[in-house]
Amino acid sequence: MNETILRHWWMLALRGAIAIIFGLLAIMLPGPTLLSLAALFAAFALVGGAVWTFGAIRHRKTDDQWWILLVLGLASMVVGTIAMAHPALTTLVLIMLIGANALVSGVVDIIIAVRVRKYIHGEWLLALSGIASIVFGLVVFVFPLGAGALALAWLIGVYALITGIILIALSVRVRAWSRIHEGRSSPAAGAV
Repeated sequence: MNETILRHWWMLALRGAIAIIFGLLAIMLPGPTLLSLAALFAAFALVGGAVWTFGAIRHRKTDDQWWILLVLGLASMVVGTIAMAHPALTTLVLIMLIGANALVSGVVDIIIAVRVRKYIHGEWLLALSGIASIVFGLVVFVFPLGAGALALAWLIGVYALITGIILIALSVRVRAWSRIHEGRSSPAAGAV
């Protein structure tokens, strides 16, 4: 998994760009019905999950722990598929799906940050993205219907923007690392 993340910075950048686009749409178009928000979320979860899944499958022969990225990608795509297949889900169920997706993504982001800390500086950006996801997921679970769909759309939009910006910043650092270490394998654990 370390090799996949460290060598293929574009996966982080693409995930960040998707989050920023999703966040902007959620903030600029908060008035549409929750069904529209469900469609936006479904697209976000499906495309983001596809990026992780593609990266995991592509590097399964060179990365012993490729399955962690695969699990994250598949979980995100399952949540996106459910949201797309059943757009008339109740508001509460959709909110809980969004919160659960944020919690799972946050935990995996923190795990990845801990694993790559030996190789790059700035892994705290991914950990920060994971913490933001977990906080957002917890807020959603504690206040699922708190301020209504409009506030939820803005909250989701801000969360996605922050996460997207952090992921793009991290991808820049990972890209710099990969250029410096081009052609070499990542150092063994504890060698740095």
